[in-house]
Amino acid sequence: MAAGGGGPACKNHCHGPHQPHKCNCHRIHNDKVLSTLPGPYTFIEDPSTCDIVKATQYGLLERCKELVEAGYDVRQPDKENVTLLHWAAINNRKELVRFYISKGAVVDQLGGDLNSTPLHWAIRQGHLPMVMLLLKCGADPSLIDGEGFSSIHLAVLFQHMPIIAYLISKGQNVDTTDFNGQTPLMISAQKAIGLEPTRFLLKFNPSLNAVDNIQKNTALHWAITSGNISAVDLLLEAGASMDVKNVKGETPLDLARETQNHFIVYMLTEEERMRSRKNCRLLRIVEKYELFLLLASSLTLMWAIGYVMNLSSDSWLLKGCLLLFILFGMTLFVRRCVGLRNLSIVGLFYYFYKTWRTDPGYIKTSEEERKENIVALAEAGCLDSRTFCTSCLVKKPLRSMHCLACDACVARYDQHSLWFGQCIGVGNHHYYILFLFFLTMTGVWLLCGTLLYWSNHCATSYRQDGAWTYFTQIVYCSPWVLYIFTLACFHTLWASLLLIIQLYQITFLGLTSHERMNLLIQNKSSKHPVSLRRTPYNLGCFQNLSDFFQCRCLGMFKPNVIDWTKQYNLFHLSKEKNLHSV
Repeated sequence: MAAGGGGPACKNHCHGPHQPHKCNCHRIHNDKVLSTLPGPYTFIEDPSTCDIVKATQYGLLERCKELVEAGYDVRQPDKENVTLLHWAAINNRKELVRFYISKGAVVDQLGGDLNSTPLHWAIRQGHLPMVMLLLKCGADPSLIDGEGFSSIHLAVLFQHMPIIAYLISKGQNVDTTDFNGQTPLMISAQKAIGLEPTRFLLKFNPSLNAVDNIQKNTALHWAITSGNISAVDLLLEAGASMDVKNVKGETPLDLARETQNHFIVYMLTEEERMRSRKNCRLLRIVEKYELFLLLASSLTLMWAIGYVMNLSSDSWLLKGCLLLFILFGMTLFVRRCVGLRNLSIVGLFYYFYKTWRTDPGYIKTSEEERKENIVALAEAGCLDSRTFCTSCLVKKPLRSMHCLACDACVARYDQHSLWFGQCIGVGNHHYYILFLFFLTMTGVWLLCGTLLYWSNHCATSYRQDGAWTYFTQIVYCSPWVLYIFTLACFHTLWASLLLIIQLYQITFLGLTSHERMNLLIQNKSSKHPVSLRRTPYNLGCFQNLSDFFQCRCLGMFKPNVIDWTKQYNLFHLSKEKNLHSV
């Protein structure tokens, strides 16, 4: 049931992603709701006729106070062994919870078909505010319900990520075991559908190789048993052992073959091969000198292609075969020795290196700071995707974005560049602009050089012989120069276009590429579009440039120094904008 409104929730929680028991909700709450008014309560015809259970379910505080003052014992369970505190917790009636506890209600009272505490009921429903209130009132999150689950197990089972984060931040052990010795990670691998909450739990460094009490299965065993491919992939990536044997003496690979899940068998065998390769001394050396190999191999590739095209042989079939052989060999070399994650065209010298190797502005926090932020955001009612990153477990600064490729939050995120294999953010954005500028200038210089070469060394001209004759002559004159001309055209075109777009966004909008695209998408679906120029980040053309490059322009401008990795509100920015407008 949603917090604060509507009818009471079913105590069996049949709306959750898993149903470990039958729902009996047809037996209760058949009351007719006549109207729903603003505020925390839902009113029925005559509240004065309600018994205390119904009044609690519907959040009728005054009626509940009246009945308690008349002598009703708040610790008395109803015929289903459910206390008033249970009903208040499941329906997120915080005022009633405070009132009942002040009148002597037992915060950890077990009740209901599942022998659960009010905290268990609140967690199943996903009521984070109620969970926080009950914990402050002394609720014990380690208690186990009738199904053998503690609080964190239930939060994982019903995939309530904010509650998981809050419980762990308040001291709940991420490796807490249930009645069968299963950890939350095992429950997630066995029963959760999709990436979450397995990926979320892995951020808290759980034990990957812990085993349960009965089957002696690890989380990886359980993921394979249930056919949870996404969990298998995440656990292998996190480094889960493939050598642990369960009570039957089966490794994860043995279990996968037994279940005849061919895709998981393939994943495990590939992972086994990759791990054995990492133990190779030669490959460790290759990884150590990866940057040098990238430079050398890219330059070698460019030289080899040009050399083949410039061979004196007139057989273009031979040249084509040699080119295919070179490309195949280079692809094989990259896949086997270098890796695809950093593959990029060797570009421009210093600024390429600075863009590639400079920290783009990753949001970095300690584990203690993460837990403090989770608690603070939860208690402020802001623990959601707008302010909190469930992948990095950090409070999201303004203009930040979580990059799936880098698996990190980046301050003042612009884009993830395939050319560099990493993000462009506040730390390396200006290097990226300078790289595009020098790449464009280099491309123009190469184009001028090739045109000058053709005019001096080729026996034909465009004006005298026409386009086709001129083209065939320059091909035969020097295929190498034509190859350089083609490369220069390609890189000059994309570099100049990107440079113009980037400078326009920086100078006239004060926005990043990601922010501009988001605003354009929002404006298409919004009845009240927002002007790209009217944002808190646009301080005027010259000030935008001064802030971006942190230059004073001979003292004419004073750049604003803002740490975007720790900027969480617009107050400071609005103040700066007002000062500049004055």
